[in-house]
Amino acid sequence: VSDEDQATIERFLDSIWAEDGLARNSLESYRFDLLAFSAFLRDRALSDARRDDLLDYLSYRSRLGFSARSNARMLSCLRRFYGHLKSRQGLEHDPTERIEHPRQGRPLPKALTETEVERLLAAPDIETPLGLRDRAMLELVYACGLRVSELVGLEVNQVNTRAGVVRVLGKGDKERLVPVGETALDWLDHYLQEARDDLLKGRAAIALFVTTRGAGMTRQAFWHAVRRHARAAGISRPISPHMLRHSFATHLLNNGADLRVVQLLLGHRDLSTTQIYTYLSQESLQDLHAEHHPRG
Repeated sequence: VSDEDQATIERFLDSIWAEDGLARNSLESYRFDLLAFSAFLRDRALSDARRDDLLDYLSYRSRLGFSARSNARMLSCLRRFYGHLKSRQGLEHDPTERIEHPRQGRPLPKALTETEVERLLAAPDIETPLGLRDRAMLELVYACGLRVSELVGLEVNQVNTRAGVVRVLGKGDKERLVPVGETALDWLDHYLQEARDDLLKGRAAIALFVTTRGAGMTRQAFWHAVRRHARAAGISRPISPHMLRHSFATHLLNNGADLRVVQLLLGHRDLSTTQIYTYLSQESLQDLHAEHHPRG
């Protein structure tokens, strides 16, 4: 931590002590949070921090296992610090602007294990056009972490199998390009070459995934298909299509993906929305440790 940052922090603490008469423990908590962020910035001063620096810091803290409550407290400290710099020193760029507080008390999303996903993906009868369609849909939603509405709303021209990407229209009509893995691309190609025309029977449709009536798939139709294939796969617990999106995010984090990357792939506007998956990832690692470590 630079001498400049040390002095800036102490001036801020003196000011809020004079204004609010904060207890020593509260002042020490503020000091710790500010010094920690300064150390994270390394050779950049606190006054030069930008929004991306703070997003990176939140991602870093999440990987270390800090809770949403702890991150919210830290963010409150930084908000007050940068508000102080704006009012007292004319700071132009406040890195805390447009960053939401990490959400607390949200129920953890439910995810499938990697073994359950493999069983579910293998459940459709790929010897039939409907089974091949369902296999392609399941592979694509898991490979890309799509919302169900995004999946069933896909049109043929939104998929580029040569480039290996799908152009997704998410919430608020916000577009994002999501890479598709080779396995999902193979199943999508099988569906397009071998099943889609059979289902359409000469009819025209812009929807990527269609029914035997020539219409696009609906959320309800896919929900029923997922439940049916889950039963065939021997998955007894309740399952929904959205669990494949949760599984996508959790399995990426389990295998070392960066939280910021997962945020972009999911199309989350704010990193705090994505942070909840870090807790699922940590729970999974704890379960593995308990099962396999001799002292677990």
